[in-house]
Amino acid sequence: SRGMAGGAAWLLLGALLVVLVTAQRELRFKPPAEAPVRLFTEPELARYDGQQEGQPIYLAVKGVVFDVTSGKEFYGKGAPYNALVGKDSTRGVAKMSLDPADLTHDITGLTAEELKSLDDIFNNVYKAKYPIVGYTSRRILNEDGSPNLDFKPEDQPHFNIKDEF
Repeated sequence: SRGMAGGAAWLLLGALLVVLVTAQRELRFKPPAEAPVRLFTEPELARYDGQQEGQPIYLAVKGVVFDVTSGKEFYGKGAPYNALVGKDSTRGVAKMSLDPADLTHDITGLTAEELKSLDDIFNNVYKAKYPIVGYTSRRILNEDGSPNLDFKPEDQPHFNIKDEF
């Protein structure tokens, strides 16, 4: 009977070895772990429009969603730039316009000057002052809903974003 117990132990050891080797192989082929990227659909983003006391306030520019809650006096309910929040307002930011027709991601027909202004404000105001919390689905996905393989998260080394999701 000692032989049977020994055989069972070898069988167990063999099974354990198979599990370990398989687990290791799976780990080896895993892509490098990056911070998860939160994707916002338009209806989701619309929930963060500053109308709800105690809710964060989000604003998207160039498909990048910023948490502008710390600028509540500019973006909160009744504040001067509240029209920009809860949506991708890229065109409005480029044109410095609060016209509802400009509160869109669409940059078709903007002048070179407006596009330069957009980049300046994007880098020197939004990226400098407000943490990135995610990206609009339009920035991460293609029209057909497949992942956009050219997507690269923005760099924001001066922020330590607590993982809220």
